This record gives sequence, structure tokens and C-alpha cells, in this order.
Amino acid sequence: MSGFGEVLAVSGDDYRFFVQEISEKSGVDVTQILEPSGRDTAPAMTLAAAFPGNDDDLLLFCPADHFIPDGDKFGTMVSKAADLAVDGWIVTFGVQPNGPSTAYGYIETGDQVRGDANKSVRFHEKPDLAKALEFLSSGKFLWNSGIFLIKRCVLLDALKQFEPGIYTPCVSAIANAKQDGKFWRPGEEFNHATAKSIDYAVMEQASNIAVVPFSGTWSDVGSWDAMFALSDTDADNCGKLGVIENIHLADSTNTLVHASDRRFILTIGTKDLVIVDTPDALMVSAIDQVETIKKVVSEMADAGRAEVLEHRRVARPWGSYDSIDHSDRFQVKRITVKPGARLSLQKHHHRAEHWIVVKGSALVTRDDETFLLTENQSTYIPVGAVHRMENPGMIPLELIEVQSGSYLGEDDIERFDDEYGRKTNDQKGDL
Repeated sequence: MSGFGEVLAVSGDDYRFFVQEISEKSGVDVTQILEPSGRDTAPAMTLAAAFPGNDDDLLLFCPADHFIPDGDKFGTMVSKAADLAVDGWIVTFGVQPNGPSTAYGYIETGDQVRGDANKSVRFHEKPDLAKALEFLSSGKFLWNSGIFLIKRCVLLDALKQFEPGIYTPCVSAIANAKQDGKFWRPGEEFNHATAKSIDYAVMEQASNIAVVPFSGTWSDVGSWDAMFALSDTDADNCGKLGVIENIHLADSTNTLVHASDRRFILTIGTKDLVIVDTPDALMVSAIDQVETIKKVVSEMADAGRAEVLEHRRVARPWGSYDSIDHSDRFQVKRITVKPGARLSLQKHHHRAEHWIVVKGSALVTRDDETFLLTENQSTYIPVGAVHRMENPGMIPLELIEVQSGSYLGEDDIERFDDEYGRKTNDQKGDL
């Protein structure tokens, strides 16, 4: 799909380098707006709408966790709906239900607008099973895809009318936004915006909502139920995802297994289970309980579990690192540096580091000396030494870093030079 103009990504600060990595891999130039805090979809969309542009620009809002395999068909559908948006309609795309799902919101459709587009009567949150069956039997309900096509000025006018508590701080936050390398950081006014979804803020109040049937395949992959539906299942309705060669199911039925590259997973006699193994954690859930994962994760976050608060693998502008092992006096990381990239010139006050190159080559700065390390070579960075590593080669540099010391927090870093614009006290910008 092409010809749709500039791409804006609105995300939290923690995801900025992950989005950048995906942008580089896909070859799509992305401008990122970094929310100072999570305020739900309405404030996020307001930031995008208030970002500099023409009032009559058409904005296509797409959640990041959707599976749409046919880009050309999707592009054709959006192009056909553009006339409605140009005429002032807020266009959303409803998916024809294939069953009474309780995992999706629903849109009740009304009178015809034009062609295959109908007015929206009402947006409904995720129903229970009885209500979902009622929706399905009526023939008037579509799943809410959460994808919207809308003229910039139409969205801003609607927010100004219905939700000034969102409109005013978000517009002010964009007006005071600061550019940070490839990122835009809205002003702190954003933190005062009402936290509300776009469905509650606009879609349930506006009268100019047009619903267009979704063309092609769509799935919200924000749930493991949806991932199960997308997996290739065998005769026993068992599905495999991730590194499937690490999965073996014996006498199992109605079981979904997601494996990482960390270990082999064997199931024996399992039934009605979802098993998800990642480098961060292992989850085992009854299929009919898997939708409670958000509630459970929230409880774990409140309890301060590190597995919820940060991933083992962390994207950075120069590459990534994976925290392999740690204790109170040491930490081991696997670091990958992109060709031509380099880390900041820095020092640590409480830890020393050992670097072992396992792939590629590293140009190392340590105080007043600069030298090259190749595969199977290593070096030592004492506490307080000013240091930097960079990849001068044409292939990714991979090395193992062993940290040791009295304090291993990622805020123990003093930067002297950083081409990515990070500050010494940027605790999320470690390495």
C-alpha cells in the first residue's frame, strides 16, 4: 500500500526505539510523537490531529496491534471511503462477525448513507456471551475495528465540542512540543488531558459517523484468542506460534503454544490451554480465562514485578541489548550494534564492564586509547573510565557484556557525547 502520505506514530517513550527499529526494517519513514504519559486513544489521536498540517488533510488512524495481510485490498477500501471523509463524515470500518465474540466491541448500524456505508446508531463495549449472541442474530452489528478515516478539522472540531478537557491540553502540548532527534515530545500540558477512549469521547456522541464494511481479512491481535484464530491448527485444534520447531504436542487438544528460541516446550495430555513462553515470562492459562490477562498484568505491575515493567530485550537507536542474567553484584547482557552505529561516550561511577566480541568487530574508546576488537577478543572497562563502542563493520556487531559492581542501575551513566540527543539523567536511555 502506498500513496497515503506521511506516517505518524504516537507511542509512549518506552517504545520509541522499538518503533524506530520497525520503521527501519520496513523502509517506511515515520515521525514519532511521544506521549508524556498514557491517556488512552482520544488524547493520542488529538496529538496526531493537532500536529502541523492542513485542516483538510485526511487522517487514517490504525491501531498497531492489528493483522491485515492484504495491504492492497485495505488501501482500496480506504480510498473508496475517502469521499465520505472529505464530505465531513467520521468514517469507521466495521468487520462482519464470524461468531459471537466477547473480545471485540460492536457497532450497531442504521440507515444507509451511500453505497455500502451506513450510519452508526451506537458503539457497544465488549459484551458478555448472551449479548454477543443477540448482536449476531440481529444482523445489524459489526465488530469495531478501531480504524478511523477523518478530516483533521472535523476531528478537532468534534473534540473541541465534546471534550474540551482533551482538546485544549493536547493542542497546547503540540504547540509546545520539542524536537528530540527523530522524535517529537509534546509539552507537559498533555498530562492534564482527560484519559478517555475515542469511542467514549467522540464516537458515542457525534451524529456524523459512517460505518463502512471492512474488506478482506482483519484481526485484532491484542488477545491470545485472536492469535489462536490466526494460527494453523491441526486435527486436534492445537496451534503453534513463534519458534514452532521448539514445540511438540502429545495427546493434546484445543491447546495453543507460543515458543521462543530459549527452550523446547513439550505438552502431554493438555486440553483447553494457552501456553506462552517468552524470554520475559511463562504464562499458562485456561482458554476461557485468557482474556483476564490485562487485569492480572495490571496487578503484577502494581506489585512492582520487573517482568511486567520492562522486557529482557530492549531496542535502542544503535541496536539492542538482551539482559541474560543478573544478581545483586553482576549483570550479563548480549549487545547488538548496527553497522555504522555507536553508543554514547560515557562513564559509570559504580560498575566495571568486560566486553567479549562474539560476532563482527568493535572499535573501542577507553580513556585516551582507541583500538579494534574482533571475534573472540575482549577488553576491560574499569570503574570511572570514559568509554565508547562502535561498529565500523558491514555486519551487526554482537558482544557479551559482563557488568560488576556495587550498583548496576541503568541511571549510573554520565554522558559526554551522544549523537541521539540523550541526556545524562535519561534513565530510560541507558547504554
